[in-house]
Amino acid sequence: MSTQRKRQFINHLNTLNKPVRFDNFVFSRMFLLWAALGLIGGVTAGIYWITLEYLTHSIAHFEGWLVIPVMAICGLLAGLVIHVIGDPGEMHLMVNNIRFKKGKLDPKNNPSMIVSSLLCVASGGSLGPEAPLVQVTGSTGSWIGRLLRLKEEELRSLSIAGMASGFTALFGAPLGGSLFALEILHHKHAVEYYQAIIPALVASSFSYIIFAVIINMGIGPTWELPAYEMFDRFDFAYAVLFGLCATAIGWLFIYYIKILQSILKTIEFPIYIKTFAGGIVLGIIAYYLPVTRYFGHDQIHTLLTESFTLNMLLAIIVFKIIAIGVTVTSGWRGGFIIPLFFVGACLGLIIHQYFPMVNLALTIVSCMAAINACVTRTPMSTTILLSSLTGFTYFIPILFASLTGYFLAPRTPFIKSQLKEIEEE
Repeated sequence: MSTQRKRQFINHLNTLNKPVRFDNFVFSRMFLLWAALGLIGGVTAGIYWITLEYLTHSIAHFEGWLVIPVMAICGLLAGLVIHVIGDPGEMHLMVNNIRFKKGKLDPKNNPSMIVSSLLCVASGGSLGPEAPLVQVTGSTGSWIGRLLRLKEEELRSLSIAGMASGFTALFGAPLGGSLFALEILHHKHAVEYYQAIIPALVASSFSYIIFAVIINMGIGPTWELPAYEMFDRFDFAYAVLFGLCATAIGWLFIYYIKILQSILKTIEFPIYIKTFAGGIVLGIIAYYLPVTRYFGHDQIHTLLTESFTLNMLLAIIVFKIIAIGVTVTSGWRGGFIIPLFFVGACLGLIIHQYFPMVNLALTIVSCMAAINACVTRTPMSTTILLSSLTGFTYFIPILFASLTGYFLAPRTPFIKSQLKEIEEE
């Protein structure tokens, strides 16, 4: 045996004699911290979801004209909770704190957010549970980080990871939830806090697993769209065209709410009076158009499985937008992503009445993507989320529609903290 081969043989033996070692990163303190935060987020989301379902089914027994006083009372109770316990703020405040306060989110108002949002969402408000959960899990991550005396980017990354864990649990899309937690923070630089992508992915994965176990969630799309096969080379053009229509609705939605907010700012009433009045209006809309009640998780399925006339679809989309605006501006708590998906699905059904030759799934998913990207400035996560939620596996048409809504959105974003360059609050 040659000397060189002997050396190689000895080196191989030395390698085999060494103990097996894993990457230190896998068993590092930070990795375990992200995983633990994901588990906490999944448990929190699971308990929240079970409680929400129980309250929703309990309140749903009141039908007909009783919807009006029930929603008014729930609005009053939610307003009293906010007035007595404390105002948990809205999404723009959380974005502002992540960007300008080094990720420090205050958890002291989490009880107020949890109780008020449960009342608002369960009674039929047109906002979903995603924003309250994102705020609660994000502030939990911030609290744990400060408890461990983390600084700067480590603290911010833990807050973002907490946000991602809460969002992922509800939507069942770890990658989409992680990207959303990054994209929602700044509309010019989608991954401005790219250091947080791995913490967000780890926390999201663990959150998804524990949430699925707690609520016995199956694996598969939430909303079943008709099968889609990309046969027509003009499908991308259709996606952009339908995205333009949805973007126009997004503009109307944004400015309608801004005008409503400016009007209501001139009226000085306690928060519980505003939420009570908002409940009355929402109850009246829900009485005449029951499909506009709630945040849209089950109602999108109703749109897809039942046959609605064109006039009825037009009435649904108009009054759903009105209901979302009233919910947002009257102090009710919740998130507007799934309600926007509902509006997009309704718009897709309307457009399909005029373009029956185009695949219905393409029409619906293009409108859902464009309106959400226009309002939230989150084209990447919107694309991935919709693919997971609808089973629409062709990313590119969804991406074309999302980018259409993103680039043609109003200069002033709906979440105003996305545009600010300095802290003003």
